[in-house]
Amino acid sequence: MKEKIGQITLDDKHYPGKDFYCDGAVEDELLEIVKRHDSGQFRRIIEERAQWPVLYHLSPLRENIVDWLPMDKNAKVLEIGSGCGAITGKLAEKAGSVTCVELSKKRSLINAYRHQDCGNVTIHLGNFKDIEPDLPGDFDYICFIGVFEYGQSYIGTEDPYVDWLKMMRRHLKEDGRIVIAIENRLGLKYFAGCMEDHLGTYFSGIEDYAGGGGVRTFVRSRLERMLAESGLGEYSFYYPYPDYKFMTAVYSDERLPKPGELYDNLRNFDRDRMLLFDEKQAFDGLIRDGLFPVFSNSYMVVAGPRPDIKYAKYSNDRAAEYAIRTELQVENERPLIRKYAMSAEASEHIQGMGTAYRDLAERYAGSKLEINECRVLEDGTGAEFEYIEGTTLEEILDGFLEKEDWDSFYALFDEYVERISYGEELPVADYDLIFANILVSLPEGAKAADLETVKVSPWTVIDYEWTFGKSMSAKETAYRALYCYVLENEKRKKLDLAHMAGRLGITSEEEEGFVAREADFQKFVTGRYKSMGEMRELIGFRTMEPEKWLHKFDGSSKEERVQLYMDRGKGYSEEDSYFLKDAYDGEHVIHIRVKVDRDVRALRVDPAMDCCAVKIRKLLWNGKEMGNSRKTLSTNGKRTGKGSYVFATKDPNLCIKAGSMEEAGDNEMELELEIVRLPQDMAADMAEAGWFR
Repeated sequence: MKEKIGQITLDDKHYPGKDFYCDGAVEDELLEIVKRHDSGQFRRIIEERAQWPVLYHLSPLRENIVDWLPMDKNAKVLEIGSGCGAITGKLAEKAGSVTCVELSKKRSLINAYRHQDCGNVTIHLGNFKDIEPDLPGDFDYICFIGVFEYGQSYIGTEDPYVDWLKMMRRHLKEDGRIVIAIENRLGLKYFAGCMEDHLGTYFSGIEDYAGGGGVRTFVRSRLERMLAESGLGEYSFYYPYPDYKFMTAVYSDERLPKPGELYDNLRNFDRDRMLLFDEKQAFDGLIRDGLFPVFSNSYMVVAGPRPDIKYAKYSNDRAAEYAIRTELQVENERPLIRKYAMSAEASEHIQGMGTAYRDLAERYAGSKLEINECRVLEDGTGAEFEYIEGTTLEEILDGFLEKEDWDSFYALFDEYVERISYGEELPVADYDLIFANILVSLPEGAKAADLETVKVSPWTVIDYEWTFGKSMSAKETAYRALYCYVLENEKRKKLDLAHMAGRLGITSEEEEGFVAREADFQKFVTGRYKSMGEMRELIGFRTMEPEKWLHKFDGSSKEERVQLYMDRGKGYSEEDSYFLKDAYDGEHVIHIRVKVDRDVRALRVDPAMDCCAVKIRKLLWNGKEMGNSRKTLSTNGKRTGKGSYVFATKDPNLCIKAGSMEEAGDNEMELELEIVRLPQDMAADMAEAGWFR
């Protein structure tokens, strides 16, 4: 039976009559959103709801993963596992027809209502194996976007992933393409402390799913073997960054990332994560050693003819009038850069780049700063630039900073200031003349550490998107470049920004004004929508840095050790006590769960060897709440509220009266505390003021 929702067709011929998976009430919420609102309102709604499922299913950034694929209006596309339609709309915009396969009716309804104006979309409801025999054999594209890892569930054979690819080859045109977007089992983010995307556990993919589960992601070599075994001999690998879900750039083997480019790595929108090391620094090292393809967070495989696009960068986390895509293409064996408007409103912004080139070229004519030529395409929706090889000024400065070669760093920075100062009185300025936007073309064999060679080499401004028709002082331009430089990398904080401001002759009042102007500029660019980083903060999952609290497990951190005493009828003694090395669960939380022998009359917990304040979150005996009355608990601190105590002693303790509790064969006590240490002088002052009387 077929049903129409707007112009979209839903075919439920193979629908089993009920949905076998669902995200719960949030799917009802999503359905109401797409029924009542068009996509232009989604960003506002995403911010208002501040929920991971709403962001994941409705963010326009989800479309980036297929936006760059070369596809014309005659193309026939099969989307397997179309879900709530995160990419269906973009496929419908690019292709002639889109056939979706989706088991969940609720998700298909969400997809249909949000894209009800797309008359070239048909959604087939039901199990893939039931629908597959009815599919035609002439698709130009078959898309597995975040779906291939579920092959065992979809196919269920002994070798489901290879069998699935073989099956899909029957439905592909001779020169068609199969597209797979999937997480890398060894993605760097998992080593750095992100949980595995599907299982929500730490290191499970790295450990090759030793704990089981029906989902599998793969390393590149395993994917290559699958492609070969299924008869797909022609394929290309691409590397979505930060991953395929909210991709902001896609790299290829012809254009791998360069050191310094991969800095936006805190992307835990869906759950807590640990931060075990600086991923940017790790990526930089892997890039230099040629290992980035092994540790890319995601892969995108295009099986079939290789696309001409070697790299694409998305700048659509912005207001619509500034949303653009930058591509590295190869035409007639000649690489070139093209920027495209991603909305009708952004065409004016693209055309403004041609004006910016002419104005900046005129300003810097005769200087030591070259401007990369811009040619606006005839239809006004794109602009073309020469592809220039070189090393960014940012990377060269990083080299000096890493070695703490301050003389060279300051000398190179002074050279930068001198060059950008040329013609500063003229009514044109590139507000975003940061170090990453200047390319230094070193002679073959020259090293970036050779300061004199860097100074005499050509310097080219490769991106001048934010050029305005007004003058701007060189010191403000330079300060902003420094400000952005330090902000992007923790290791750059060794650079004293105040000292650099002094070198530029900037007063503290001017500095405050520059920072305020930068905040206004960011709001101007984003249309006052929140960035993805701000959305991560708004959704509220934690980023935990073990390095900041690992010392709490170290016996040398005496003040923060947690000690447990057992009273077996003879009072407390050091002999019947021990330190709990695994007591801390985060920076300010102590979590204790211990077995208690039948002869234990009472337990004493010393939460620190210092003055502190604690709040009892949980106190259980054999799984039942003990409460914190005097019958069950006594302390040497001052009770300040329900379950809260302040200790003005370096020997704080909580005594739990086990003898008053109902016994079982194996007794267990569980205690969870929030704790904050207090400086001794502060505790003494508070005690003198009568807090603890």
